[in-house]
Amino acid sequence: MGRATTRHRTIRIRDGAVSTRPDTLVAEEPLEIRLNGRPLAITMRTPGDDFALAAGFLVSEGVVGDGSEVRSIVYCAGATDDGANTYNVVDVRLAPGVPVPDITLERHVYTTSSCGLCGKASLDAVRTRTRHPVSDTPPLRVAPSLLSALPDRLRAAQRVFDRTGGLHAAALFSGTGELLDVREDVGRHNAVDKLVGRALTDHRLPLSRAILLVSGRASFELAQKAVMAGIPMLAAVSAPSSLAVELAAETGLTLVGFLRGASMNVYAGEHRIDLDPAADRA
Repeated sequence: MGRATTRHRTIRIRDGAVSTRPDTLVAEEPLEIRLNGRPLAITMRTPGDDFALAAGFLVSEGVVGDGSEVRSIVYCAGATDDGANTYNVVDVRLAPGVPVPDITLERHVYTTSSCGLCGKASLDAVRTRTRHPVSDTPPLRVAPSLLSALPDRLRAAQRVFDRTGGLHAAALFSGTGELLDVREDVGRHNAVDKLVGRALTDHRLPLSRAILLVSGRASFELAQKAVMAGIPMLAAVSAPSSLAVELAAETGLTLVGFLRGASMNVYAGEHRIDLDPAADRA
């Protein structure tokens, strides 16, 4: 489905000269996620990888932790009054025997493209216990020089961003800097959910040897999503929030912010960063 972008007539003003031309915009549409037929959440997202997004969201919510717990994910037919399929509603069916959480108004969340946790009743409601605790067996050790190279690799893989300039991106890298997966979305938390959801359906959780890199800031919800997927290291090109740092320190997550060129700040989990200058030069 080619719905990630759309074209729009635009008036351009450049140094006093006025012209018209079509511009490519990133698409933003609502996605309703249903669980066993009941509405669970609505998020504003860029269409594409919707099944992975729904699966990743359920990992973040602590509903599932293994691909075998999901029986099916489908678009809901007849999503409109006239029976047309908008491809904006997905239904996740859990496998037999998997507990279905109590879907109350507290859990029926509306999430925007800028905040993945709007509507939560309290901070305690999102401190979900993960099934994949951040592990160091074997330990992941990364040199600062390797981390410095990752933002450029992420940028080079952002195909839709090149056409629109309006997307966040998230990527998974191996401990040696290999790009494992990359996803783009108008919401940074959606991009991470798409990564985690794909890993879930491919039976690759926990992501205990992966580095998660995000194109914006490191918020609490992104740190939580990393922890829920068993990811040991989260790096961001911008600032972390205080709650993200607090959560990283509590859970053993390595949190790196302001990753720009050869500069970066390590806020938690510094034992995974090889701080030996000689080893870094090598």
